[in-house]
Amino acid sequence: MSLQIDADGRLRHLLTIDGIPKRNLTEILDQADALRSVALRGNKKLPLLRGRTVCNLFFEPSTRTRTTFELAAERLSADVINIDIGSSSTSKGESLLDTLATLEAMHCDLFVVRHPDSGAAHFIAEHAKEGVAVLNAGDGRHAHPTQALLDAYTIRRHKPHFETLTVALVGDLLHSRVARSGLTCLGTLGIGELRAIGPRTLLPPTLDELGVRVFTDFNQGIADCDVVIMLRLQKERMRGALVPSESEYFKRYGLTEERLGRAKPDAIVMHPGPMNRGVEIASEVADGPQSVILEQVSNGLAVRMAVMSQILGAAVKEAT
Repeated sequence: MSLQIDADGRLRHLLTIDGIPKRNLTEILDQADALRSVALRGNKKLPLLRGRTVCNLFFEPSTRTRTTFELAAERLSADVINIDIGSSSTSKGESLLDTLATLEAMHCDLFVVRHPDSGAAHFIAEHAKEGVAVLNAGDGRHAHPTQALLDAYTIRRHKPHFETLTVALVGDLLHSRVARSGLTCLGTLGIGELRAIGPRTLLPPTLDELGVRVFTDFNQGIADCDVVIMLRLQKERMRGALVPSESEYFKRYGLTEERLGRAKPDAIVMHPGPMNRGVEIASEVADGPQSVILEQVSNGLAVRMAVMSQILGAAVKEAT
């Protein structure tokens, strides 16, 4: 039996997009539609997770992801615990399993985990008690499944016919868990053509095997794209200098208004954040009419509410 999907085909953990059927991914996007009105109106809550406890366990700093997970749980009426790793027993030498056992003793139902080591969320899920769920909020260079889902949801709201679309991911795909999860998610959902654009030093060698078209020339790669997803340089994960300089990188791979003009006229621009203006994206593009970057943040709230309710077995058909 899959660690992520139970015998009835329901989501029990969300650790990676790999291996999750299209049906489950679509159910999450559909449920996000049903929950979106509540997500965007802070004065209303749903009782779907009342009596449940969600623990945010972040071993890496985060603003957008942690805040949206916290808000998502609160808008579903869950109790929320935020663990300050810097002052927790983990920083004093306590093992990850001891920390897990301590938190389970507090009767937590769902752990939202961000960790610098790839596979950490999977490790916790393997050792969690029956009935305790784990949601991966990013682990090393491995996976960031809810970011992939919110990106897919944002695309669907603007361009629902996935099979006709050309989507390009641009920049540091080698170190990006967002890119890894995003390519798998969009491929599973049936995007017509996936492209990867960047310097060879920042492109994984396996992209061709995944059916992704690879471009090292930005102008060629962005031509006639429907969606352009920009990625930041993951300097904290790089070993050695993989790009000459930030200014040189921007000259070759920064998204400017001129380059965006080569995409389709109604193309949308996305970025998972945090953005480095003047490095991978120009301010006039980030703040321009084709940008849906802030909408991604709002959609992330609805998607994370949907994932939590799916995992904890509180599916909803409609929310008003």
